Amino acid sequence: MTTPPPELPPRPDPSGGLRASHGEREAVVERLRDAAAEGRIDLDELDERVGLALTARTHAELAVLTADLPGPGPSGSLPPLVLKGGAFGASRGPGRWEVPGRVIAHGGMGGVKIDFTRVECHRAEVVVEAYGETSGVTIVIPDGWAAETGGMHPGLGGLKDATTPDRLPGTPLIRLTGSGGVGGVVIRHPGRRERRKLSGNPPQG
Repeated sequence: MTTPPPELPPRPDPSGGLRASHGEREAVVERLRDAAAEGRIDLDELDERVGLALTARTHAELAVLTADLPGPGPSGSLPPLVLKGGAFGASRGPGRWEVPGRVIAHGGMGGVKIDFTRVECHRAEVVVEAYGETSGVTIVIPDGWAAETGGMHPGLGGLKDATTPDRLPGTPLIRLTGSGGVGGVVIRHPGRRERRKLSGNPPQG
């Protein structure tokens, strides 16, 4: 008796039937959030499209969600910045650096510090996903920037929000999510020593 050959999976449709990855779904979600921040879609439509993006199976299903939106600019295509606090810690800033739409920080054993005080960020919103873990995460934002910390779980180490709500027009909102872990998460404006360094070494034009 001849054994029939095993059935092969259907070939992907070159017109967009390729399966979407988690990263591709997240990229579309980020693009939709940017479009909402720019006023291209309203919040109800954002929620609807994000839900469809997160459950999309193929490239075609993702493509239709952004078909009526302009393509992302150079900064819009930046991948998330991931910082991990190893034995000696990790930091980003205070020098100039290009800010992506999402920053992920793991405090680990050495801690992480993210300093936005010298960046030029034209985004309406930056998501910072912080996990304090053992040694904590510190985030420093310029005066005039504001933070939204409602999505942050304090964990054992807690969350310390020492920022002011006085957000200046044209500045980004830092949307903080994640967990304080054991080491905790701190978000604040520059301290006295940091201000002295900033005033003594102003950013070059």
